[in-house]
Amino acid sequence: MRCPYCEHPDSRVIDSRDAADGIRRRRECSLCGLRFTTLEHVQTTSLIVVKQNGRREEFARAKVRSGVLHACAKRPVSVEAIDKLADDVERQLGRLGRSEVPSPIIGLLVMERLRELDHVAYVRFASVYRNFQDVESFTQEVQSLVSQGDQPPQQDLQAQLALPINGAVDGPRQPRRRVHRR
Repeated sequence: MRCPYCEHPDSRVIDSRDAADGIRRRRECSLCGLRFTTLEHVQTTSLIVVKQNGRREEFARAKVRSGVLHACAKRPVSVEAIDKLADDVERQLGRLGRSEVPSPIIGLLVMERLRELDHVAYVRFASVYRNFQDVESFTQEVQSLVSQGDQPPQQDLQAQLALPINGAVDGPRQPRRRVHRR
């Protein structure tokens, strides 16, 4: 492993730890003595996404994360939860054991997890993914959420209840007093 500071090709491993995203190794350069961390993970075969127009491109976890981030904008959903969702989708796609996956499968996996995570984010994502053309389609999707009686997880419900209403931070807004100067 090359040292990121002096480019010397030799370093030694000081410590190794398992992490959710691979194995973290703390290394020390044998020339300059500076320490750095590397992350080692299993490299799987690349997954190809087949778009609806027939075009093929390599799966990009960042695109899934970006789409979910947009759907969760101004919602009480943590970045960690969004990263976990993207990881879960990527892991499930890997378990399919296929080298090519149609893009609608990815959209369905994301919607399934968003439905559990946050209903508003789910409806936002579904409106783009399903390309609603009219209000009736949108209303039907919301009605399906209501009719199934799905409730967001309790911790998310508590987070939503704790959000300030209409920008109020410490209770209702007090009217400002005007000072007249002569």
